Amino acid sequence: MNVYVVGAGAVGTYLGEALRATGAEVVYAPRKLEDVVPVDAELALVTVKSYDTDSAIATLSRALGSQSEATILTPQNGVGNEERLAAAFGADRIVSCALTVPVERGADGRVVAAKRGGIALAPVGSVAHNWLVAAFERTTIPVIVTSDYRALKWSKLALNTIANASCAILNVLPERLVKLDHMFLLEIRAIRETRAVMAALGISSVDLPRYPVRALQRVIGLPVPLAKVLLSSRIAGARGRKPPSLLLDLRGGKGQTEVAALNGAVAEAARSLGIPVPVNAAFARVLADIAYMPQLWAKYRERPVALLAEVQAEERRAAGVPAPGI
Repeated sequence: MNVYVVGAGAVGTYLGEALRATGAEVVYAPRKLEDVVPVDAELALVTVKSYDTDSAIATLSRALGSQSEATILTPQNGVGNEERLAAAFGADRIVSCALTVPVERGADGRVVAAKRGGIALAPVGSVAHNWLVAAFERTTIPVIVTSDYRALKWSKLALNTIANASCAILNVLPERLVKLDHMFLLEIRAIRETRAVMAALGISSVDLPRYPVRALQRVIGLPVPLAKVLLSSRIAGARGRKPPSLLLDLRGGKGQTEVAALNGAVAEAARSLGIPVPVNAAFARVLADIAYMPQLWAKYRERPVALLAEVQAEERRAAGVPAPGI
């Protein structure tokens, strides 16, 4: 099997080398579009950040050509990537993927993967792609399959948004966030907002390797004090001192983050449904502003009150209430 990987970061390298270990021929796409050459591939992996999906589509179009029937796998975080890829290459060629194996690139450049988690696969179109499931089953990565790619990706989004945007805005690690009472109440509200949007869209949650998402959704429905105890212990134990992805993006000074495909996607879907989601909307707006204008970060670092004020402003906007002093 010939595999073409667009995005040679930690995730792309981890999956590419896992397939190489089974005998696949793996080629990594160059960073610059002008350096892309035609390739013959049965499988392409799109492992770039969600804000680079359009660039990945351009790379794939040049590398694969118009006659290719290669299957395209997207383990990207957030929602909306499958639809963009399907619009470019056809839904039957796209397979959605959720990766729950923590991977990162170490100081020496090598990719380090935890020995837990796995991948979940779901076809976007009507083709089952059973051969792809079999290919991953030959790796050391546990594999599960589900039929509803939207349920798959929204369930992963429900995980990705926990202690992510809030940590990034406040510049704190998850173990610190769970000790900020007022801030953690916002975190619970944000998760409940996501659950409400999924319900309104008719999307059910599905369990992912190592992560019982359905149980998480039930925990969020418990009285706040109990939900806080159960969720905070889970976050502190699972993430603790590990900076979440959005915080790493801000600290790296990239100028953009994936928040639009995470909390922003929740807010966008809620607007179309007429559902207020002030916490997710505030998280998405503030984080995008900080990424674009880093000097704004000083206003929110270690200052939960400032972020709470932004949520309250979103609540007033949703209710049509003028801001104080107007």
